[in-house]
Amino acid sequence: MKYALVHEWLTPKATGGSELVVREILKSVDADLYALIDFESTNPQSYLFGRRIGTTFLQHFPLASKGVQKYLPLLPLAIEQLDLRDYDVILSSSHAVAKGVLTRPQQLHLCYCHTPMRYAWDLTFDYLNSSAIGRGLPGSITRYLLHRLRQWDVISANRVDYFIANSRHTARRIWRCYRREAQVIYPPVHTERFSFLAQKSDFYLTVSRLVNYKQVTLIVEAFNQLGYPLVVIGDGPQLQALRHLAKPNVQVLGFCPDRVVEEYMAQAKAFVYAACEDFGIALVEAQACGTPVIAYGAGGALETVRDIRKHPDKGTGLFFLDQSPQALMEAVKAFEARATAFSPEQIQLNAAQFAPTVFRDRYLTFLDGCYRDHLSRC
Repeated sequence: MKYALVHEWLTPKATGGSELVVREILKSVDADLYALIDFESTNPQSYLFGRRIGTTFLQHFPLASKGVQKYLPLLPLAIEQLDLRDYDVILSSSHAVAKGVLTRPQQLHLCYCHTPMRYAWDLTFDYLNSSAIGRGLPGSITRYLLHRLRQWDVISANRVDYFIANSRHTARRIWRCYRREAQVIYPPVHTERFSFLAQKSDFYLTVSRLVNYKQVTLIVEAFNQLGYPLVVIGDGPQLQALRHLAKPNVQVLGFCPDRVVEEYMAQAKAFVYAACEDFGIALVEAQACGTPVIAYGAGGALETVRDIRKHPDKGTGLFFLDQSPQALMEAVKAFEARATAFSPEQIQLNAAQFAPTVFRDRYLTFLDGCYRDHLSRC
């Protein structure tokens, strides 16, 4: 059997949860790899260095290596140019357009969906309001292009035989956008690379891309008022604004190498997160260190964190239910009152269920079942 694995883009800056899924699939399935663009096979630091990877015409566009999102209207056209006729099974890892590849009736297409395209659905108005092309005549054109993109997105969902979602939250979004059922298989989190530390230091931590929807500004504003020490790690367009906003008790470190992030994760009194994520790998990474989590109680966090107020013996964190500095401040105060009730060992144990071996077993079992079902229908 011949397998093809399709992902959106492969660049040195693309190192999130979707790329971890691609890496784990390639460890288990001998598949040829395809993407809109590839700048990893020429990157000596990448595990994909020297690998043959199929790409699209976007590979040769100006500044493609810095992200093809700037060519958003062309992404559907580009992904449809990949010729996958020679493969028996198509595996896609999709958070934008990868699921839209063209397939034949006898081919099986299994899509691991990290999220329906956020800028076309949930974050449409955030995207428009935060961008210069969201206003005036360019705004009208952008709105029309996003409208057409949503239409294509729904149509292309019908090219998928079976969907996998990275959380129950994402599965509900897949149903809302595409009216398709999805099997939930949590993504792999490399929990083994994080050191367990039972004795914590006296600071709070957040690690995130510094972009609007991650709500890091909310966290900094809350800790400005609380006066508790907070460390912010991450890079993005909001970096300088956050440094200007932060009071002396808040350190905004910017980008840090993995080794430094891992040390802060292990030592932090608690990990703070205010975004609504489809899954939220950072929340699990913190728990792998035995570090409790204070998180916005929505999205994937509800599936990876156990609120100690509901689970007194096995609690791994606390939720706040409103994305506001006041709600976060109240949650931090509630955490301070219960800090000694958390068991670092129980927190680490909760993270273990998201280990890569668990992902691989579930993915391969589901793939085998889908293929058998597909053969029975052909």
